[in-house]
Amino acid sequence: MTGMETSPSNGTFPQIISVDDHTVEPPRVWQDRLPGKYRDIGPRIVRAPLKEMTFLGGKFAPVMGEPGDEGPLGDWWVYEDLHRPLTRLDTAVGYDRDEIRLEVITYEQMRPGSYDVPRRLADMDVNHVRSALCFPTFPRFCGQTFTEARDRELALLCVRAYNDWMVEEWCGPEARGRLIPLALIPLWDAELAAAEVRRNAERGVRAVAFSEIPPRLGLPSVHTDDWDPFLAACDETGTVVAMHIGSSSRMPSTSADAPPAVGSTITFANCCFSMVDWLMSGKFERFPRLRVMYAEGQIGWIPYILERADVVWEENRAWGGVADKVHRPPSELFADHVYGCFFDDAFGLRNLDAIGAGNVLYETDYPHSDSTWPKSREVGEAQMGHLDADTVDRIVRRNAIELLGLTDDGLWAGPGGGR
Repeated sequence: MTGMETSPSNGTFPQIISVDDHTVEPPRVWQDRLPGKYRDIGPRIVRAPLKEMTFLGGKFAPVMGEPGDEGPLGDWWVYEDLHRPLTRLDTAVGYDRDEIRLEVITYEQMRPGSYDVPRRLADMDVNHVRSALCFPTFPRFCGQTFTEARDRELALLCVRAYNDWMVEEWCGPEARGRLIPLALIPLWDAELAAAEVRRNAERGVRAVAFSEIPPRLGLPSVHTDDWDPFLAACDETGTVVAMHIGSSSRMPSTSADAPPAVGSTITFANCCFSMVDWLMSGKFERFPRLRVMYAEGQIGWIPYILERADVVWEENRAWGGVADKVHRPPSELFADHVYGCFFDDAFGLRNLDAIGAGNVLYETDYPHSDSTWPKSREVGEAQMGHLDADTVDRIVRRNAIELLGLTDDGLWAGPGGGR
């Protein structure tokens, strides 16, 4: 870890509101919520051996074995033709870095805080975390699993079932406001997506997952009007569009045989491409209340991209296809509409003035292999030591409170969302 080895100027560090943690869905999320006729074909857990598994060139390729085959046993999500195992990378906290391998695991082999609310709150206490927004695991980071399904009627029911579980159980009374809901949408239909945004906004949900680069999922780009019903619903309800690295189902890489370390180093690249798309799309001027955030994208790359985007807009907008829809410098649009999220970025924090303290959010990435748990406070203290206490408070908690409509002490208020 890098950064200055000092604490914020007032000697204290605020309780963290993490805008990027993850839930590992319990086995019966869909079994308990789908209509009876779908329970045998909806998402379900099967314990089976691993036949083979690779992760090269940004592509994850597991193959499930048959009962009785040799190979390590793991718990697999089965849904239509999809066989997706739980892996150590899904829930790596508590393990030494050198012990973390690409391997299948069972629920009994993961840290219980990955899927159990009381245990999650206990692990948040250990890590100085007040509250957390959690992205999904089996649905993938924006619900691609359901978008790729053949049976769209069942897929829509699965999206709604996930959101019901997220609101009523994961963020339910047992969580005491400390877990913040993040909804999925049916990405294949913007009108259905808008309806799901409004349905969840009525019960206090103020964030929805979306793809960083939709065309990579076979969906329209943000330069079209196709998404306007969805974006209008987000604008109307104050719902934040949250995009996680990997939410285009393709992690950045350089070649088919590049090891995962290559992609892990350049994970910010998709966020970079995505942000330029949004800044040059005209959507922020058409939907003035729209806000987007980039989970796990880090922030050190942002100043140059803003500088370059402003130059292109100033010098080339006439032939660059944006003069008629982007009427303000991209850096101004960024300041009003975009949030970068980080968990370990000393360089970005040293260049905070070029980003804007009001556009930065903190995260812990629990329970993934990159997570700073249980030392997120120590990392923050080391890297934010040169900042004044008010700026630290904004980054660690206050920006998230304002963006997500939380109470003053950083809690989700349930229906109404604290607004």
